Amino acid sequence: MSWIIAAAQALAGYRTQWQSLNAGENGSPMLELDFVMPLLAHFGDGRELLVCYVEGRHTLAMGIVVPRRRGVWEPFQPSQAPVRLWLQRAGVDMAPLLDSLTRTLPGTPLILGLSQRDPRFEPRAPGSADQKGIECPDTPRIAIEGSFDDYWRARGKNLRSNVKKQRGRLARDGIATRLQVSRDANEMADALRDFGRLDSAGGRAGIGQAPDAGNDEDRFYQAMLESFCRRGAASVYRYWFGEQLVAMDLCIEGYGMVVVLKTSYDENVGAGLSPVLLMREDCCRHFFDQAHFKCVEFYGKVMEWHTHWTDKVRTLYHVSHYRRPRLPPLHSQARIPPALPGQLPTRLAPRPAGQADAATATTTTTAPAGRITLE
Repeated sequence: MSWIIAAAQALAGYRTQWQSLNAGENGSPMLELDFVMPLLAHFGDGRELLVCYVEGRHTLAMGIVVPRRRGVWEPFQPSQAPVRLWLQRAGVDMAPLLDSLTRTLPGTPLILGLSQRDPRFEPRAPGSADQKGIECPDTPRIAIEGSFDDYWRARGKNLRSNVKKQRGRLARDGIATRLQVSRDANEMADALRDFGRLDSAGGRAGIGQAPDAGNDEDRFYQAMLESFCRRGAASVYRYWFGEQLVAMDLCIEGYGMVVVLKTSYDENVGAGLSPVLLMREDCCRHFFDQAHFKCVEFYGKVMEWHTHWTDKVRTLYHVSHYRRPRLPPLHSQARIPPALPGQLPTRLAPRPAGQADAATATTTTTAPAGRITLE
């Protein structure tokens, strides 16, 4: 029983073990290697480590971890990743594994933080003397159950009335709406350029706005979406008012779910019209009619508009594992939330021999699933 620690670039050689942990009902498309490898390629800085716990012939846990500040390690999670890069076998008691990991990682780790844990896949375990957990914001999902007509009848009167009013206005003006679905890898570069034009028209910085120069985010989304498309697991949804592109969704799929990664829209359409509202209705109808998925995931903080579309929410959580049982109360006394430790107090920081203590800052990165906007 031991931890294998290697540079994160070695992950390709552990493909089978990673995929075996990210499988079945507990699998997530955001933890597929088609998502993880482009993240590392475009946002990693070389400090990331692959950790793999092996017991006999079985791999019990894997993750990509990175030092945030002296004494603090966390799973690698740039802002483009809705969840942290950590996998574990169901039913495994992680407390002893995390304890051994903190003693195996380089340096003298005092805190190992696991953020954005999804109780849908990882039920929250009771706390212990060397662990502390806090709740993160709720995240919404739309359950794809039954027929779209039944789902739509269950929505609030205001939402249904608003959609009907807007569609009536467009019909009177002779403007037809259309949902376009792109799933070919060769279409992703053009799709991202369209996405960028929508963002830039509204004065928003985003992806696809400098297709010739490119940037890490552009390259990540293009590489990732193309990889998912090659196995039929990504979609770009464009919404049109006549010949005018007015809204887009970037989505990946897998394990019975559709994940909306990013949404953009044209802010210059007529007053009283919400292209994302109308696109969301047509997308939902599309998902119900296909009957290929069990839910639509947004992986962002629940906003007021989400509550019009669903009452299915769950609370993500963060766990901080401490090297010694006496550290959690000291951490609390410093008035630093475990999920957002703004500064590692002097008494917790490891001190080189012969040097005075110095406070060390540490930041935990949490990641929304991109901007999900509904007017």
